[in-house]
Amino acid sequence: MTSTSSVLDLAPVLPVVVLEDVADAVPLARALVAGGLPAVEVTLRTAAALEAIGAIADGVPDAVVGAGTVISVRNVADAVAAGARFLVSPGWTDTLLNAMKASGAPFLPGISTASEAVALLERGVTEMKFFPAEAAGGAAYLKALSSPLPQARFCPTGGVSAANAPTYLALPNVGCVGGSWMVPADAVAAKDWALVERLAREAAALRG
Repeated sequence: MTSTSSVLDLAPVLPVVVLEDVADAVPLARALVAGGLPAVEVTLRTAAALEAIGAIADGVPDAVVGAGTVISVRNVADAVAAGARFLVSPGWTDTLLNAMKASGAPFLPGISTASEAVALLERGVTEMKFFPAEAAGGAAYLKALSSPLPQARFCPTGGVSAANAPTYLALPNVGCVGGSWMVPADAVAAKDWALVERLAREAAALRG
């Protein structure tokens, strides 16, 4: 994946992963890849996150590992240094956007309003995260944006599930959805990688 590649086109679903134990990183990523979901967003919400990104980058060559919950210039630098191949933020500022652009890694800055989307389009950014998707208006809101802002493409995340993902994926301005239903906390705690692979396979099939 290069700086010109699109995170939105890797798979219909982008798994959003919270890892407390670095030892889980490689087997979890392998299960997701085996299920047809090569992109893995590891959120920077835990002490283990950066090390987990490095472990996946080194140990699972078929995975495209990225960093989520990127909210500072330091997060950008640390994530890229750890091996992240893309960056995802829940929101953006000019400072954060400039840092993500300068990193050379593909990135999805978060928006929840039309004004924020237009501001990104002004800055030449056409691919965005829509967050928190369900709370911010859901599929109906994104559908409404498709006519006035046809050049904008989104990865809705936040409240997206196996049940409502197909509704989002049917929209012309949605490249993929982000979610964590294929990596349930109890399955990760039990190290039930077979279940993760099965759920990933089902998620990968949501867009035929």
